[in-house]
Amino acid sequence: MIVLESLEQFKIVYRDGRKWNRCVEAIDNIANIKDGVMHSIGDSLVYMIENGIARNSDTFVGNRRYFDVHYYLSGRETVEFADKSQLTQVDGYRDETDREYLTGHGDVRQLCEGQVAIFENDKAYRFHGDHPVRKVVLKVTIEDGYFLNK
Repeated sequence: MIVLESLEQFKIVYRDGRKWNRCVEAIDNIANIKDGVMHSIGDSLVYMIENGIARNSDTFVGNRRYFDVHYYLSGRETVEFADKSQLTQVDGYRDETDREYLTGHGDVRQLCEGQVAIFENDKAYRFHGDHPVRKVVLKVTIEDGYFLNK
């Protein structure tokens, strides 16, 4: 998981590439959308605003074709993340949902207002559902790009 302290830092670090520009375009559009309604920009990015307390889950979620970017508008929440290779798969990967479910233990971090978190595909994560949060959740295709700090 990559955590940036602000949207401005995200814009500086990920300034090149269509997918990153589309992330910023989506975030800039949040005043025009309703909570909980999924929107898309092209075929490489879907996004929505989540508002409330995340469901506490016993399993980690992993993706393969898309990665998640979460931009925290308000509140805070605790996330646990781990390398998929260190977890045990409990429900196999399904192409139609781009999800697999795993169990185990990982590192814990609290994310809060203003931060941008990027959940990479070699990791899985789960939220602890301990605080209310309002955030933009973007699902971005892994194609046509790379992580600049790798």
